[in-house]
Amino acid sequence: MTLAVTVVVPAYNEGEHIVAVLERIVTGVESDVTVLVVVDFPEDTTVPVVEKFSVDHPHVRTVVSTYGRGPANAIRYGIDQATTPVVVVTMADGSDDPRQIDDLARLVERGVVVAAASRYSPGGQQVGGPLLKGLLSRNAGKSLGLLGRVGTHDATNSFKAYSTDFVREVGIHSRSGFEIGLELTAKARRLRRPVAELPTIWLDRDFGESNFKLKQWIPKYLRWYRFAFGPQLTLEQLTVEAERIARLNQKS
Repeated sequence: MTLAVTVVVPAYNEGEHIVAVLERIVTGVESDVTVLVVVDFPEDTTVPVVEKFSVDHPHVRTVVSTYGRGPANAIRYGIDQATTPVVVVTMADGSDDPRQIDDLARLVERGVVVAAASRYSPGGQQVGGPLLKGLLSRNAGKSLGLLGRVGTHDATNSFKAYSTDFVREVGIHSRSGFEIGLELTAKARRLRRPVAELPTIWLDRDFGESNFKLKQWIPKYLRWYRFAFGPQLTLEQLTVEAERIARLNQKS
C-alpha cells in the first residue's frame, strides 16, 4: 500500500521559480502525494503559476492562509489542511532535495514523530548561504543533538516529516519565522517521543532573496532551544510551557 503524504510548501512571490521545485517533487516522490503551496494572499505571484502547473498535476494546488502573514503561519495553515498520516515541510527556494521526502515519510510510518533532514550529521552538507546564519544553525543543531539528545543534529532545518497525529496532539505555538521545526523537535524531546534523521545536502537558493530575518527571529529560536533541555513532561505540562513561550515570543 502506497504511503499517503502531504507536502507543505510555504511560498512568497516565487513566480515562475516555483515550477522547478514542483517538478522535482512530482518526479522525485513515489508516495501518494498531495502538494499544498501555501501563500499569504491571493495576489501572490506564485498563485497563477501553480494553477497552470496543476492542470497537468491535479494533486498540486495553492491554498491561501487565513492565519496571518509569514512563514510560520503558512506552515501551520498547510499542516492543518493535511488529511494524510504524514506531512512534510519543504521550502519553495529549491534548497531541499525532494527525493528524500519518501525516506523521511517512511521513518514516520515506522513510528518516529519527527524525521529531520540533517545538514550536520555525517554525510550531510550545507552549500552556500550566509556565514553567520549557518554558523548559528550548525552550533544550535549539534549542541542540541549531543547535549540535548533531541534525536537529530539539525533541529533548526525546516525540511522535516511529521506524524500528523503528533502535531495535532501538541499543537503549533510558533507564529513567526521558521521556528516550527525547532519547536516540534523540542516538544518531541520533552515528551520523550522518537525523533530520527537522515543526512541531506542543502543548496543555497540560486534565485531571489531569502526571507530569513536573523535579528528578529533569533530570540524566538533561543526560547525553543532552551525548552528542549529538561526532564520529561506530561502533555498537560508541555502545553503550559509552550503557551508561556508563545506569549514571550509574541511580545519580542
